[in-house]
Amino acid sequence: MKMNKKSLSILIIIIAVAVTLISVFAISATSKKSITNAKRKRAASVPTVRTELAEEKILQDYVLTNGEVESQRAVAVYPSMGGKIAVVNVALGSHVNKGDVIAKVDPSEPGMRYALSPVEAPISGSILSIPSKVGTTVTVNSEITMIGDIENLQISAAIPERYVSELKPGLKADISLQSYPDVVFEAFISRVSPVVDKASRTKEVILHFAKKDSRINAGMFAKVKLYTSKYSGEIVVPSDAVVSDDEYSYVFVIDENCVAEKRTVKTGKSVDAKVQILEGLQSGERVIVEGMLSVSDGIKVNDLSSEKVNQ
Repeated sequence: MKMNKKSLSILIIIIAVAVTLISVFAISATSKKSITNAKRKRAASVPTVRTELAEEKILQDYVLTNGEVESQRAVAVYPSMGGKIAVVNVALGSHVNKGDVIAKVDPSEPGMRYALSPVEAPISGSILSIPSKVGTTVTVNSEITMIGDIENLQISAAIPERYVSELKPGLKADISLQSYPDVVFEAFISRVSPVVDKASRTKEVILHFAKKDSRINAGMFAKVKLYTSKYSGEIVVPSDAVVSDDEYSYVFVIDENCVAEKRTVKTGKSVDAKVQILEGLQSGERVIVEGMLSVSDGIKVNDLSSEKVNQ
């Protein structure tokens, strides 16, 4: 069937209109997709960070060391004559009074018999070490046992030489014992040795417990956390917030519009992942503490900090 010129012209017009509409719709869809992708790209390019408020805080420094719980007063007991132990009147943990006979020594020799020699307690207290057994041969230099006051206990601890300038009576300490790992016992320095041990390069300190506690026994191993200097008057931030290179240290501060600013700072004392900022930061500014490695000066960031959200 043949089409006349008029019908052919109408068909051509219809096809042209259809092609035009299809092109318009395609361009519109492409444009919308491009805009969406651009928005996503811009959103993805904004780094997410967490910040904290820079404030003046006190840093409490401390020394960690080990010690041993012992009697504040302990005396070794020696016989006045040599021989064999014939009688033992005490056992480990027994309480004795000054002058009590804790053992007797037989100084007799073959062919010669002597009266038993009493061994008396030089002080009142408890028997801290297992007494020598009957039949043991002893001299005047042989320790029969040890007597101490278990009601008043102390801790002896060795402090490294580099902390010697910090040591003084009255410094407080937290004591942990293996038998009670979740309990902290308070103590304080009562005496400081006047000399440094040449072999260990340490100085001995004696600590007394703040309170008597029946759970504490002589001979226990103690972990000592001795508090020394306090550093105050400076802004403190987490150590992770400070980035350092060979030349200087810096932090990133964000403003109310969440725009990051790279700020050179001077650091001070550091204790337990906290560091003082001596210069370059003011109290009340927000410092990036997580995500700063993906941040550069002048860019906008997304702050997830709960403090920021609640402002």
